[in-house]
Amino acid sequence: MRQLRRPLIALTTALATVATTAVTANAQTGTENGYVTQAVVNSVLHRMSLPEKVGQLFMTYGYGPAANTVDPRNQTEFGVDTPAQVVQRYHLGGFIYFAWSDNIANPGQIAKLSNGLQQAALTSGAHVPLLISTDQEQGLVTRIGAPATTLPGSMALGASRDTGAARQAAAITGRELRAMGVNMDNAPDSDVNVNPANPIIGIRSFGSDPELVSDMVSAQVHGYQDSGPAFRTVSATAKHFPGHGDAATDSHTGLPVIDHDKATWEQVDAPPFRAAIASGVDVIMTAHIVFPKLDTSGDPSTLSPTVLTGMLRNELGYQGMVITDSLQMAGVRQKYSDAEIPVKALQAGADMLLMPQHVGTAIEGVLNAVRTGELSEQRIDQSVRRILTVKYRRGVLFQPFTDISAVDRVVGSKDNKAAAQRITDNTVTVLRNDDKLLPLKSKPKSVLVTGWGQTATATLANAVTARGSKATALTVGAAPTPAAISAAVQAAGANDAVVVLTNGAYKDPGQQDLVRQLVATGKPVIAVCVGNPYDPGSVPQARTWIDTYSSTAVSMESLTKVIFGEHGPRGLLPVSIPGPDGYAYGAGLTW
Repeated sequence: MRQLRRPLIALTTALATVATTAVTANAQTGTENGYVTQAVVNSVLHRMSLPEKVGQLFMTYGYGPAANTVDPRNQTEFGVDTPAQVVQRYHLGGFIYFAWSDNIANPGQIAKLSNGLQQAALTSGAHVPLLISTDQEQGLVTRIGAPATTLPGSMALGASRDTGAARQAAAITGRELRAMGVNMDNAPDSDVNVNPANPIIGIRSFGSDPELVSDMVSAQVHGYQDSGPAFRTVSATAKHFPGHGDAATDSHTGLPVIDHDKATWEQVDAPPFRAAIASGVDVIMTAHIVFPKLDTSGDPSTLSPTVLTGMLRNELGYQGMVITDSLQMAGVRQKYSDAEIPVKALQAGADMLLMPQHVGTAIEGVLNAVRTGELSEQRIDQSVRRILTVKYRRGVLFQPFTDISAVDRVVGSKDNKAAAQRITDNTVTVLRNDDKLLPLKSKPKSVLVTGWGQTATATLANAVTARGSKATALTVGAAPTPAAISAAVQAAGANDAVVVLTNGAYKDPGQQDLVRQLVATGKPVIAVCVGNPYDPGSVPQARTWIDTYSSTAVSMESLTKVIFGEHGPRGLLPVSIPGPDGYAYGAGLTW
């Protein structure tokens, strides 16, 4: 096999010019030459050994800001010293970035890390470039912050009802990621959040209406994948199949059980994934959840042939790449060993295995399954072909490196940030304005900005001060104590107006009491929910309620514009707020 390496590399190189031309043409025409794709993929696959092919099935992380950073955590978890050596030792097909693994400091550093990891992949093992991913959903889940362009997230976009804005948001995010060498985004979230108690999805979803979520998912898939030549775009990942929107348990810490029957699943959960598939999504991510009325095995969907092969591939007709959610999560590790889990996932229909608890154990488990006949090499080839096809479609196979000199021009550009602000300006939802407090008729001399979020309150206070009112930020936290509430009430008495930020007040009595006591001061109070949008139904005493669905800087700027009358509210509630003081789906005041 090794003696054939150079001739096979020469063959692949000979195909590169044709393939690169085809990739560019595909992006421009919206079509794909299946024959060229198959020829390129087969030429790469056929020169790989079994361990190299199995390595392509895995995506994991490594510790350090540079490919050659020596970090003792790499030795502890992977038996090597550097991120590059993690790639080389295990012949990885993919690498994922996190702040906690010290991969994310600034755009230039990320781009250099990406190039270093691609070089490691190309100079060892299968000589196949990496899929490099991160979770850049925007809003609540934003791995790469400023100076990259930040946006308010999915539910805020759902409130705008603007699919063009959703597509543009994804295009901006995708182009900036690709400039940093990230060629796959684990977004958009395609869950329909019908459960207000959902502890893990919430504002990561576009809303509770399947049609709205479907339209937004479709727009974002096109934004990520079709906004330019393929080698400048990223693969979109629709997640979490078969639908995480009605979960009441966090699958990071437990195994959620969703009681939807087939008819409910077809009506509520399936439409966004159908839309993603129809839009040509490159990747679909699985969920570690149980639907007992759809699959009686008791296994999480990630390990269920009924779900991944029967429902996703056979019923929905999806033949693209399937990636698991992290295999370190509790929801997938309750029944099987770390060596069995990847085998079960492949048998179910998954292709790429994300973040196994012990990557060496996981890889050896798959290799042993092939040796014993539990998995066939043909089944491995099937998944590797899907992975290589994604790499080909995004131009990764032949253009894996990013231009370091272009990073600062692309990431966080003036045009991108201006577009992000315009998009966000249309997401703010005013649910209640009983006293006609908004927009402010005259600028108050002093404003107290209090409530949840040290960064959010400070950012909003700065934005208010920039309008000519002296604003003071006083953070009381997510579960304010009586002493903290008393301090905020006292500060309110010394100001002309109050803006109070909430996040999770619908489940925290302290936040509810804070709002009630501020209202009781008689000062003008503007209550603003910056997280899951259900807080306005919990404190009816506040006569002015706004939902922003986000505490990002762009959202705080858009909120300030609405408060001061610089921009009218345009957002409509993308979920319903239950209860006697709740609000209907689609609620929202405009002026």
